[in-house]
Amino acid sequence: MARKNIFGLAETDPATTGEIDHSLVNTRPLAGFDKPLRRATPVGAISQSLGGINEKAQRADELEKQLAKGQTVVELDPLLIDSSFVMDRLSVNTEDQETLVAQIREHGQQVPILVRPHPEMPGRFQVAYGHRRLAAIKQIGGAIKAVVRDLSDEQLVVSQGQENNARTDLTFIERSFFAFRLEARQFNRDIIMSALGVDKAALSRMIALVNRLPGELIEAIGAAPGFGRTRWAEIADLLEETGKRAKAIKLVQAPDFQTMTSDERFQAVYDDLRKVKDKARTAVWKTSKGGKLVRISETEAKLNLAFDKSIEPEFGSFVEARLSALYDEFMQSDRAGKGD
Repeated sequence: MARKNIFGLAETDPATTGEIDHSLVNTRPLAGFDKPLRRATPVGAISQSLGGINEKAQRADELEKQLAKGQTVVELDPLLIDSSFVMDRLSVNTEDQETLVAQIREHGQQVPILVRPHPEMPGRFQVAYGHRRLAAIKQIGGAIKAVVRDLSDEQLVVSQGQENNARTDLTFIERSFFAFRLEARQFNRDIIMSALGVDKAALSRMIALVNRLPGELIEAIGAAPGFGRTRWAEIADLLEETGKRAKAIKLVQAPDFQTMTSDERFQAVYDDLRKVKDKARTAVWKTSKGGKLVRISETEAKLNLAFDKSIEPEFGSFVEARLSALYDEFMQSDRAGKGD
C-alpha cells in the first residue's frame, strides 16, 4: 500500500531528484476519452449514483469522495502545486473563502483535490480542481490531501469544468469566458461542451457574446453573480455605439472602481453606458428690433454661434474681426483660467 505522507518526503523525493513516485499516481484517464474507460471505473460508478441527489453541491462532494475511493490519496506540500493553465474564475468572494478556511480549520479537509504531475516542471503539480481548497490550506498551513492522476490537457480542463459545473460554482460570464479562453487555446468544442455541460448551440452563444466584449472589461468587472446572459448582452449592444467602448474602458480603469463589489462594478458600467447625453442647449439672440440675428447651440464640448446674414450681413464678420480683442478682454476678467 502506498504510504500517505508529504509527497516531497516520499521515498523518491521530487523536490530533490525531479522524479515522481508513480506508485502514487493513478494513470487511468477520465471517462469519455477512450474505449477502455467504458469499464466500471470509479468515475463510471459515480455517473450512475448521481441521479438521486438533488443538490448540486452534494453531487459534487459525492463525486469527489467516490473519485478518491480505491485510489491513493497522498498529502502534498501545497507550495509544490500550481494553478491550472487556464483559470475559470474571475474572482473569489472573500466572505465565501473565509468561511471555507474556517470550515477546514474546524473539521479538516474532507475532500481531496485533484492534481496532475506538472507537464513542464518535474517535481511539481498542477491543479485540475480544488483551487479554493488549495488557497485555504496555504493560508492555514500544513499538507493538502490530493489524488494524483496522469491527465492530458483535455482531461484536466474537463475535470476542472465538470467539478465547478456540478457545484453551480461559476457565474454565466465566468463559464462563457472560460469557454472562450479554452477555444483560444485551440481546444475543440466537443471538449469544451463536455467541460461545461452545455450543448453546441449554447456554447456558440456563449463564445459569440464574449467575442463582443473587451477582455479587459470582463476581467475588471469580475464574476458579477447577480447578472446573467441578458444583461451582459445589453452591455455588448451598448458598446457598439460610437465612443462607448472607450468610455467603458476609461471607467473600469478609474482608481476607485475596484473598491466596489463585482455586481456594483457591473451596474456602474451598465448605468454609465445607458446614460443619454443632455440635449444641446439652443437659444436665439435678437436685435433691438426683434430680428433673430444669432442662433446659439451649446453641448458639453462646444458652443456654436450662427449669424443670419439675411438680417445683418456684416455682423458676423464684425464679431470675427474683434475675436482677439474679445479674448484679451476675457483673459483680464475674473472668469479667465477657471476652465483650466
